[in-house]
Amino acid sequence: MSTGTTTLTDRKAKAWFWPALFSLMAFAANSVFCRLALKDGAIDPALFTVVRLASGALFLLLLIRLRKPALGIGGSWRGGLALFLYAFLFSAAYLQLGAGAGALLLFGAVQITMFGFAWFKGERITARMLLGMLIAFAGLLVLLLPGAAAPPLSSALLMALSGMAWGVYTLLGRGSPRPLADTAGNFARSLPCLALLLPVLLLGAGPHLTPPGLLYALGSGVLASGAGYAVWYGVVRQVSAQQAATMQLSVPVIAALGGVVLIGEPLSLRLLIACVVVLGGIALALAPRR
Repeated sequence: MSTGTTTLTDRKAKAWFWPALFSLMAFAANSVFCRLALKDGAIDPALFTVVRLASGALFLLLLIRLRKPALGIGGSWRGGLALFLYAFLFSAAYLQLGAGAGALLLFGAVQITMFGFAWFKGERITARMLLGMLIAFAGLLVLLLPGAAAPPLSSALLMALSGMAWGVYTLLGRGSPRPLADTAGNFARSLPCLALLLPVLLLGAGPHLTPPGLLYALGSGVLASGAGYAVWYGVVRQVSAQQAATMQLSVPVIAALGGVVLIGEPLSLRLLIACVVVLGGIALALAPRR
């Protein structure tokens, strides 16, 4: 009986492993695509956000039409606003942040936001979870300490706010009965929010777009956001919440490696130490009790 159960468990693990790996690579690709687009001014942050959200919404709506034509969109206006704030602040922060440092700040802020929400709602917080989150927070402080390798404080704060917005967006979607439809609806509802970027586009240096910048933004919207989110929602149905959260801890490391290999960014000792401290602290907080 135990052999049969083990075989069944292995088959289930194999069923979600590759889709999960694709999703995690897609999440990291968002950081790499955005940094590639903004590093040399191929596109401005506001226009990158417009193309990303619009292309992601179109992809998800077409996906629903092809898979389940009778299925309407879901989501909420709060979800659309949180998605818009995350995407724009994400783009603005990457003007000066490296791919790895940005992803580390983003996911650190996400976990701290969700931890704070759980504490506010009165969920039981164990001493190990509290210690793990304090360690993770200390790792973020290591990254932000003044020095030659420290990221600009203004960009770091923008990315932290982006992570908070993504944390709120994630919390709004907990227990969604129709995750794909709700995601498509949130993307669609984020589009009217793009009107808030008109002053940025008109009063600033103006919109700037090149063919490479457009391709990077489309890659972020269709592949890294639209396809990545759609596949990820299929994965989270098959794994526990702790497994899903723990798997996402690999994203900053993947993004950092992508920045080194694809963009030529330096892998500083400070970033390595911060990665180890933050990911170790979050892993301690999320690890199941033996």
